[in-house]
Amino acid sequence: MAITIMAMITDTHLIRLQTWLSPAFPVGAFGYSHGLETVIQGGALPDAEATAAWIAGLVEFGSGWTDAVLFAAAWNAAGDPVALAGVAELAAALPPSQERRREALGLGEAFLIAATAWGPPPIAGEVAYPVAVGAVCGAAGIPLKAALAAFLHAFAANLVSVAVRLVPLGQTQGVAVIAGLEPLLLATAARAAASSLDDLGACALASDIAAMRHETLGSRIFIS
Repeated sequence: MAITIMAMITDTHLIRLQTWLSPAFPVGAFGYSHGLETVIQGGALPDAEATAAWIAGLVEFGSGWTDAVLFAAAWNAAGDPVALAGVAELAAALPPSQERRREALGLGEAFLIAATAWGPPPIAGEVAYPVAVGAVCGAAGIPLKAALAAFLHAFAANLVSVAVRLVPLGQTQGVAVIAGLEPLLLATAARAAASSLDDLGACALASDIAAMRHETLGSRIFIS
């Protein structure tokens, strides 16, 4: 069972979350579409409404939810190197495609390297992104629910930025998609904060298939 320490978020916590999950933080998230490029090329996401529904499905039922559970597990294990290594090993085995695995591990490793500016992280090396961020947030004492909300927001915002470039959506439409996702992001963060690894599970098969198909796209601008 996950043990969640209830704490108030401080100004220091807030500014660190804003920095660590900013699009400017040097992890290279802008280079990954999470399979969205394949879906958009196939014409399945023609507008803002379809884009919002796709991202919502990932957050509630797909990789967004899985990442949130792994994040919470890593946050809880931040002070236990053996338990944290176990979470990291599981996370590395879960991605359903080669590119999705490269995305998760590449982002995680880059995050840990950049996060050393705040001191040695509790784990190092090729670590899946949600585990890396969750562990660093846990070690920093950032409240779990707030950290999860920020993490899920960054996940959704990065996918919206892909859609803005490829659908294409206008900037105003992209912001509206993020605004509409707010209740789901907060609800999913609260659900994940009370989760354990027993709650792992996803049902977003179209996204997983799109990620696999992306490996063979003839023309593409994203790594995944």
